[in-house]
Amino acid sequence: MKRIFYCVLYAMLVLTMCDAGATGAFGLLPDRGDAYLSFYLDNDLFAGTDENYTNGVRIAWISGPRDPKQFGTVQRGLRKLTGDSKSLKVFQRISGFRDLTNIEYNYGTSITQLMFTPEGPDALQTPPGQSPYAGWLGLGFSLHAKDSYALNSAELSIGTVGPNAHAREVQDFIHDLKGVDQFKGWDSQIPNEPTLNLFFSQKRRLTFIESEWSKFAVDGFGEWGVGLGTFRTDLYLGALTRFGWNLPVDFSDPRLSPTAYSHQPFSTERRESGPWSLYGLLGFRGSAVAYDVTLDGPVFNDFDTGATREPLIGGLYAGLGVRYRDLKLTYMQTYRSRRFKEQSSGGEFGSIAISYRF
Repeated sequence: MKRIFYCVLYAMLVLTMCDAGATGAFGLLPDRGDAYLSFYLDNDLFAGTDENYTNGVRIAWISGPRDPKQFGTVQRGLRKLTGDSKSLKVFQRISGFRDLTNIEYNYGTSITQLMFTPEGPDALQTPPGQSPYAGWLGLGFSLHAKDSYALNSAELSIGTVGPNAHAREVQDFIHDLKGVDQFKGWDSQIPNEPTLNLFFSQKRRLTFIESEWSKFAVDGFGEWGVGLGTFRTDLYLGALTRFGWNLPVDFSDPRLSPTAYSHQPFSTERRESGPWSLYGLLGFRGSAVAYDVTLDGPVFNDFDTGATREPLIGGLYAGLGVRYRDLKLTYMQTYRSRRFKEQSSGGEFGSIAISYRF
């Protein structure tokens, strides 16, 4: 089973990087050109802990601008949610676009794994009042529509919670490399169950200081989004601000989230005036959570996680970013309120995002 899993995962990664267009039945694979490959890592070891939300990894590829005539089945379905002239009327009304017929499109694929553990490694069962053992693995297919003022993203995510997510194997491997104790309670993790989710997010551009060739700029976006499905059902609001020298024109959300991709989220006349960029980031997000499989347990299996989900969660984050030519690196530190009522305090973790523009 493990060999099959790793073979399938490797095949997905290879196929995601292939030089293929969106002409197949699903149109999953962006071709090379003006495209971006990104790696995201969340880990609470950056905050000196190893508990609760302890690790997240995401690999994402997004295409350059694409013609809707090239869309495959998945992209055509997601287009109904993007707010353009072919979308559902309700999404057109909230799109934020100035001209529904003058839209630029990108699409992408992603692989994400999330990992949750209690506070200590020795207990064979999750101790009362602590995070249950849980792992989630998901494969995402997304479509992004944008103009100079707004970006609307829709993503279909197919995944699994439980041992099939292989969070235990990944954590054991990392702990072996570091020479630290393995967590002994993974046999009590949330059981296997497939998940299906649909995510929608909207970002509206904020411009404070910007000119075509300015060395210093301040920009950002306000955002909101919704998730519906058996992995997570929630609604969130937030904002991100960047400030610094020679800001990259391809700024994106550097946090690991279902619709996180590195690409140019809005059309802009400003251009990078040199090979280097250095900038800071500040932001916040508040979420109303109706369901979370890692806390509420699976939908179709009777499993008591011992945790009571908090319906409202807030987070603040700050970080630094640097760009050299087509390579970009950001680091963020996130401070988040309690995810479940029994949690003794809020959580803190660091995030690294590395993206390369081809």
